[in-house]
Amino acid sequence: MRQRWRLYLDLIRWDRPAGWLLLLWPTLSALWLAAGGFPGWHLLLVFTFGTILMRSAGCCVNDVADRDFDRHVQRTAQRPVTSGQIAPREALLVGAVLALLALALVLTTNTAAVQWSCAAFVVAVAYPYAKRFVAMPQAVLGLAFGFGIPVAYAAVQESVPVQAAWLMLGNAFWVLAYDTEYAMVDREDDLRIGIKTSAITLGQWDVAAVMIFYAVFLWIWAWQLHALLSPAIWCLALMACVVQIGWHATLIHRRRREDCFKAFQLNHWLGFVLFASIVFALDVRLT
Repeated sequence: MRQRWRLYLDLIRWDRPAGWLLLLWPTLSALWLAAGGFPGWHLLLVFTFGTILMRSAGCCVNDVADRDFDRHVQRTAQRPVTSGQIAPREALLVGAVLALLALALVLTTNTAAVQWSCAAFVVAVAYPYAKRFVAMPQAVLGLAFGFGIPVAYAAVQESVPVQAAWLMLGNAFWVLAYDTEYAMVDREDDLRIGIKTSAITLGQWDVAAVMIFYAVFLWIWAWQLHALLSPAIWCLALMACVVQIGWHATLIHRRRREDCFKAFQLNHWLGFVLFASIVFALDVRLT
């Protein structure tokens, strides 16, 4: 039984928290912005654990959908479903249980948040299949990963303002940036097996495109939030983000697997900087 639990933890990438942190920071940022400050322990716990559960459920669906591709990719060949250690039906059952737990958490909020969560689930399930048909499936992932923003606004305000849509759009460009870095790791394998990714579609312009995606992301968030936050703190945060992005450029410009993967993993720090600055800048603005 202990060995089984270890396989389940491997299935949901428990030892690789970067994935759910990339979802968590923009979601919590939206939660703080929607509430104009600390949103209360109830919503904080709902969205923190809900994010972890939904990301874990998404891993289950993704591994089942990609199992025939993953066995040909160096980085993913030993995943539990791909290697046959967990049956596809069992993995989907685990994912269903996790998704139902996340739904139970959202049901403690309001109807609007539940409706937006259901839409988020549909897009999340559709994403693994997008890479078969869409030239840049990372755009679909950007949509899926951004749904925490309108759900957070809905949970606090029972509606989703235009600002949430802009923040979601900006976040989609961030996802395009870091998931293109991720796709650059597997480019050779993906070309061989015929998967579509942004790294393949962009070709020699991949590095330049990643930098443009980062720039658009920061510009949209800076434009939407500059009037709401303490200018000094917000400017320092944006400068820190620019420094991090410059570091990413130095990592990915040679397109080496290990460096591109490191750049991808470091993105959660960029999200943390923005979240922390929003928390402190709102507090300073209120005082």
